[in-house]
Amino acid sequence: MADASLFPTSSPKRRVRVLLPLPVGDGYDYTVPAGMRLVPGAFVRVPLGPRQVAGVVWALDPAGEVADDKLKPITAQYDTPPLAEATRRFVDWVAGYTLSPRGTVLRLVMRAGQQLTPPKARLAYRLPDPVPPGLRMTEARARVIEILRRQGGGPLVAADLAKDADVTPGVLKGLAAAEGLIPEEVARDAPFGRPDPHLPGRALSEHQAAAAESLSAAVHAGGYRAFLLDGVTGSGKTEVYLEAAAAALKKDPDAQICILLPEIGLTLPFLERIHRRFGTAPAHWHSDLSQGTRRRVWRGVADGSAKVVVGARSALFLPFRRLALIVVDEEHEPAYKQHDGVLYQARDMAVARAAQDGFPVLLVSATPSLETLANVEEGRYDRVALAVRYGPARLPETAIVDMRADPPERGQWLSPIAIDAVTTCLAAGEQVLLYLNRRGYAPVTLCRTCGERMTAPGSDTWLVEHRYSGRLVCHHTGYSIPKPDHCPHCGAPDSLTPCGPGVERIAEEAAARWPDARLAILSSDTMTAPGAMRQTLERMTAGEIDILVATQAAAKGHNFPGLTLVVAVDADLGLAGGDLRAAERTYQTLAQVSGRAGRAERPGRVLLQSYQPESPVICALAAGDREGFTEAELEGRAQLGFPPFGRLAAVILSGDNEARLTRFAHDLALAVPHAEGVEIWGPAPAPLYRLKGIYRQRFLVKTGRRVSIQAVLKSWLGPIKLPSGIRRTVDIDPYSFT
Repeated sequence: MADASLFPTSSPKRRVRVLLPLPVGDGYDYTVPAGMRLVPGAFVRVPLGPRQVAGVVWALDPAGEVADDKLKPITAQYDTPPLAEATRRFVDWVAGYTLSPRGTVLRLVMRAGQQLTPPKARLAYRLPDPVPPGLRMTEARARVIEILRRQGGGPLVAADLAKDADVTPGVLKGLAAAEGLIPEEVARDAPFGRPDPHLPGRALSEHQAAAAESLSAAVHAGGYRAFLLDGVTGSGKTEVYLEAAAAALKKDPDAQICILLPEIGLTLPFLERIHRRFGTAPAHWHSDLSQGTRRRVWRGVADGSAKVVVGARSALFLPFRRLALIVVDEEHEPAYKQHDGVLYQARDMAVARAAQDGFPVLLVSATPSLETLANVEEGRYDRVALAVRYGPARLPETAIVDMRADPPERGQWLSPIAIDAVTTCLAAGEQVLLYLNRRGYAPVTLCRTCGERMTAPGSDTWLVEHRYSGRLVCHHTGYSIPKPDHCPHCGAPDSLTPCGPGVERIAEEAAARWPDARLAILSSDTMTAPGAMRQTLERMTAGEIDILVATQAAAKGHNFPGLTLVVAVDADLGLAGGDLRAAERTYQTLAQVSGRAGRAERPGRVLLQSYQPESPVICALAAGDREGFTEAELEGRAQLGFPPFGRLAAVILSGDNEARLTRFAHDLALAVPHAEGVEIWGPAPAPLYRLKGIYRQRFLVKTGRRVSIQAVLKSWLGPIKLPSGIRRTVDIDPYSFT
């Protein structure tokens, strides 16, 4: 910041506007105490009623109607680098695009605020040089000195030193008192290593090298460009975009790279690949981190010392100082859509941030979203293709199993064709993946006597049986009970029966059919212990599992060298419900899970069990005709004016009083604006109408691409005051229609 933006110490009554991470107001004015020097982006603590709240200086000398002597002064300034102008600009843009309060978006950047205070230093000890002669030595003291000598004399944190030497803190204090140790304070957080982009990466194929050269050239050229790295499963896309990241670091050693991944399960193995490529571990960011680790990463990003950041969608809102490249891996994944708080699509926000700040963004996928493909076709994005797998591996052969012609045995779910294929595969010492994207044992639990369907209290959601835990669970509300021994409705004993299959039921069938096979289940419900998912994936990779029964958790980003057969138990599952993106998602998911087969020397095979074998999705998968499928889908969307050829927004009304909610929804419908290029449908009950006693009504707004859907919503909703007890949520670009 230029010196002109600093406040001189002689101006105690200068005012600033401070944006608070709260869903109210657009910032509040405060005066600056004498001696405090502030720049835009400074983190400060201010009074708000009886509380003290952390916020960010958003503007200097704002125009305001309140007199200076009526304003409260800033309480303190945090010892934290100021929020970069680019990040503040991004907060403003996201707020405007999503129709969210700026403070709510700022909260995504600030998190809970604990990271603003630097961690306290920790006590450490090092050896004096030389160690004083005549020091009274005991076995415990000797262990302490030996460990420090192995570490070059230290310093080592006291707690770690005591643990490694198997001594009490009193032994260390005694040694220090006898001048056998020198105490000192060290930073609590370990510094981030500086990545070395000049280290040799993995040997690239001819196709990979050409793709990497193209992306690296764009990075060196500078400026905004959006790329689709479009590569078949197993083509080595990761190594290609790591070369682009290396190019960014070679161009500017202070550059920061943000790599987004859709799943936490993909993050941990990926960190090791980054470490091998750049010689140091990257910073990683996701919801399962401890508070201390989150503070370390946040502050490392804010001060610029964390150069490579790998994380889930929320990593996009970290306070980067010098962001130079964003990579969105598996860009088609629905997991990039945030469904509470600020409702944003991280892929789209990543493109917007790159465009604002003038640097490249890479969207990576084997099954790109229709939105991204449309942008490529219209010349907004560049496409870099990897059409073949890396090394000797080839794409698997895919066949359809018509379940009407070859049905399974009664009460079973695997067809005779699938059973024969699994038996042959196991006999050859190869691995099998049985895929079903449905958790638990059975999706519905019914009473055989009265027909009662078990649902969560105050909700229209089914209870899913989990036989391994003996419980009935609602996956929407989290409600869970032990499975009753009688029907709660009619009281009939032992009458509750499971309907339909989940992964646990498929695993039960497989265990009975192949009792000697080593079998494991990979599902978020069964992977509850820390590290359990990673351990299962490592066992599968090492060939210690013969049959893996898995949900979508195994569908992407994993390389199992011994896996040659994938059976999609219910390939039709995602086609139900009439969702706009149902066919697209089904194609993407099944193509991704199919891509796990045959990634090494042995050829792979995929069986799609289907009761709708004539479905365009199933036929396209079997024929490997992605272009034909996407062309037909895009044509259908274009005819209807749906994304990517139009804009959508959902308006959701919710409340615990059904009659009041219905009346207000009707009143809102009467105020619908009539404008060219705008259609508003509703109100209609949401597909999940009742959740935890809350009722939900929905409107769907559709406009042309050149119409500002935000302006339409503001003009419609702005003048209408919400009644007490009713909440309104606006979702720009909705991905879920539940």
